[in-house]
Amino acid sequence: MQDRVMQAIETISSVIYGKEHTVKLAVTCLLAKGHLLLEDLPGMGKTTLAHTLAHVFGLDYRRVQFTSDLLPADVLGSMVFEPSAGTFRFHAGPVFTQLLLADEVNRATAKTQSALLEAMEERQVSLDGTTRELPSPFFVIATQNPITQLGTYPLPESQLDRFLMRLSMGYPDAETERRLLMHGDTRHDIAALPACLLAEDLLALQQACDQVSLSDAVVNYVQRLAEASRQSDFISLGLSPRGALAVIQSAKALAFLSGRDYLLPDDIQAVFPSVVSHRLLVRTELGTGKDPATELLSQVDVLQ
Repeated sequence: MQDRVMQAIETISSVIYGKEHTVKLAVTCLLAKGHLLLEDLPGMGKTTLAHTLAHVFGLDYRRVQFTSDLLPADVLGSMVFEPSAGTFRFHAGPVFTQLLLADEVNRATAKTQSALLEAMEERQVSLDGTTRELPSPFFVIATQNPITQLGTYPLPESQLDRFLMRLSMGYPDAETERRLLMHGDTRHDIAALPACLLAEDLLALQQACDQVSLSDAVVNYVQRLAEASRQSDFISLGLSPRGALAVIQSAKALAFLSGRDYLLPDDIQAVFPSVVSHRLLVRTELGTGKDPATELLSQVDVLQ
C-alpha cells in the first residue's frame, strides 16, 4: 500500500512541476486526516494541486469559488419547499463531498467562512435542528490570496486552527518555469492521470498512520517546543495543546511515508513549520528574516 502512495506522489508531481516537497507534505496532510490551507498569489498552481490530489486518490471532488456575496447556504445546502409534495426537502450543498476545494476562501465574509467550522472539525453539518454526516473521508483544501490584495478578509484564529497545515507553492525556478511554458497548462493532463488509490484505501492508510509508535523522547521534544512558543518574547499566542497534537499527527503520517512505524525528531522538524506557523501570533518582527517556527526549532535542543 505504501508503494501505491509513493506512486501517487510521483503521479501528482508529473503535473505539479518542481514542487515535490510541497506535494509530499500535501499528501502527508491527507494521510493525517487534516485539512490543508494553500496560501499564495493567484496562478501558482494551488487549484491544480487540489484537483490532481482528488483525481489520483479517487475522491469525489467539488470546487466552490468564494466571493464576497457567497452565502453559507451556497456551501452547506438549504431546505427547499417542493410544491408538488407540499413539504420542505434538504438540498445538499457542495460541502457534501470527499474533497472540497474552497477556492480563495478569504474573499468571502466572516459569516460564510464560519460556515465551514463545524464541517471541518466535526465532519458534519447541522441545519434546522438536523445533523447530517459528511462523507468519509472528508478533506478540505482552501486557497487564500495574500491579505494585502484587494477584496480579502483575514481568516480568524479559530478558522486557521482548523487547518492541519499551511503550505505555499512559491514561484518555480527558471528551469521548471521554462518546462511549464514549453508544455502549456498542465490542468489539461489531469484527466489522463491514473487513479492510484481509492477512498477505501485512503481510510486504511489513515488508520495505519495512527498506529505509528511514539516514544517518550519525542513527546518531550514536542512539549519543549510548545513551551518555548508560549514563553517566547516575540510570540504573543503560543502553540496550544491541539496544535501540539497536530504536530504529532502530521509527523506520524510523514514517518509512515518514510517506511517507518516509529517517530523520529526529524519527522517533527520536517512538519513543524507547516503545522504551527499559522497558529503562532507574532508580537514583533524577528529581524532575522526567519519564520517563527524555524526560529523555535533552532532554539530548542532535540535532547535534554
